[in-house]
Amino acid sequence: MTETPSGYYFPAGGLPSQTTLMTARAVFTPAYCFIPRGCFSDILTSNLPGWTKTRLWLIARPMSGFSETFSQYVMEVASGGGSDAPDPETGAEHWLFFTDGLATVTIDGTGYEMEAGSYAYIPPSTRWTLLAEGGTPARFHWLRKLYEPAPGHPAPAHFVINERDVPVRFMPDTENRWGTTRFVDPDDIAHDAHVNIVTFQPGGRIPFEETHVMEHGLYVLEGRAAYKLNQDWVEVEAGDFMWLRAFCPQACIAAGPGPFRYLLYKDVNRHANLRHLR
Repeated sequence: MTETPSGYYFPAGGLPSQTTLMTARAVFTPAYCFIPRGCFSDILTSNLPGWTKTRLWLIARPMSGFSETFSQYVMEVASGGGSDAPDPETGAEHWLFFTDGLATVTIDGTGYEMEAGSYAYIPPSTRWTLLAEGGTPARFHWLRKLYEPAPGHPAPAHFVINERDVPVRFMPDTENRWGTTRFVDPDDIAHDAHVNIVTFQPGGRIPFEETHVMEHGLYVLEGRAAYKLNQDWVEVEAGDFMWLRAFCPQACIAAGPGPFRYLLYKDVNRHANLRHLR
């Protein structure tokens, strides 16, 4: 499988043939990392303690010279699999975005049916479980971050929603070619990170070099584009993953013929951490 019935891309796994020509598209630099979808083979999957009938591609983790604030997993859970204790890190907050299959996510005793397009935010120190229940594996993205409290603001409450129920908010003066599906209010200071979906219609673009403080993780759900990462223009397509460190210049031109869409992580709404430099 490469594209789910919903249209969201998910890795096919497997292993390339011994006659396959290596495309040499994978890049790891001090400013950004680009992991093309051809790197998502079976020999690169991982397992997790406490999870059954599950495999995942771990595509971002905090480490020197790479991700500083988050980890990201591309999860595949076979029917009947899942976890009653998903994460021993009690201070972590979680974002789940489903691309295929069916599962029940139970948060603080309340069960939610998850399908393609379902999105869940789970705050730190929250009891949750996941059980895959469909005839095909449940496939989803799982992002994790250590929550940074803000003085005077309680941690956000959990919520579950589906992408189709959230309007795309288009950037001004873009003729509705560049927009974002925002799952939380950008002005809500309680949230220390956003996980949204960005959409470009064919020909839509970021027409300048964005250079700002947020760290980025971008997994391409649909379509193709030319994406500028630091000084390099890279052709990207559904299934590719990009990580950008803070202040890495970026720009984009959607190639068509359909929309170009990606799941976007970025850290927000907090002071710059000074102590780790001491």
